[in-house]
Amino acid sequence: MKLALFDDHRLGVVDETGETPLVVDVTDALGWEHDPDPVTAGWWRRLCRDFAEARGRLAEAAARGTGRPLAEVRLRAPALNPSKIVACACNYADHVAEMHEVQERTLGGVESWMMNFDVFLKSPSSLSGPAEDIVLPTEIVEAGQEIHHESELVIVVGTGGADIPRERALEHVLGYTLGLDITVRSAADRSRRKSYDTFSPLGPFLTTADEVGDAGGLGIRLDVNGGERQHVNTADLLTPVPAIVSYASHMMTLLPGDLIFTGAPPGVGAIVPGDRVRASIDGVGTLDLAVRRG
Repeated sequence: MKLALFDDHRLGVVDETGETPLVVDVTDALGWEHDPDPVTAGWWRRLCRDFAEARGRLAEAAARGTGRPLAEVRLRAPALNPSKIVACACNYADHVAEMHEVQERTLGGVESWMMNFDVFLKSPSSLSGPAEDIVLPTEIVEAGQEIHHESELVIVVGTGGADIPRERALEHVLGYTLGLDITVRSAADRSRRKSYDTFSPLGPFLTTADEVGDAGGLGIRLDVNGGERQHVNTADLLTPVPAIVSYASHMMTLLPGDLIFTGAPPGVGAIVPGDRVRASIDGVGTLDLAVRRG
């Protein structure tokens, strides 16, 4: 099942079986109150936690409902006010290698602590949706600092938990979406330079884990202005999805609706105002975003 948030944060089920992709509004089938305010929308976390219980009602409502063309609605990021955005660093070997060159060019040296797998946090306020631009801060652009794209598979946490064993980690995954981890290359704290508003574009849908299948075999591609920059498969992740979830949960309790960016593939590069960024993940979806100056 593919879930979408659209317009006034309505919940929809996406139907891509016909020539025109449709979204069917299933909000009223939730079984609990829907709060359209993204700041106080506890209903979304409840859906992530209790999706197995709600899924049948949503499927029935989708089958009975009348779909609207996706082009006629405003798609939102398929996440509402997560308690945290966890992100993985250095999770593709070729990206680790290329970062040596990037660090030498932008910082004049390589900081060894940035070359090993770990997780860090991004601000939830950095989230943006498929209908929004990537906005580059004026002061960063004028300072001549590079701002890079990073296309990533994003895990959406379902039931959550702490100290989750690796062999049971997938039981805690509701599904996946596509995210871009937009990054200022500087000596500043990693979380700071990745947390500007619109620096975590997400979408276009939340695709449930059963529909995605093996998250360890998905193709990721990113183009800028029609030229390919990144093309990789999640089979190349140094730390795969179950290990990521387990590792993160041993550091912090994962809550329903939390997001985990699984790491940047090789091929990161600068984006500038006027660029067009198109990223896709097999079976998950595509983002096509404009880049502009703030």
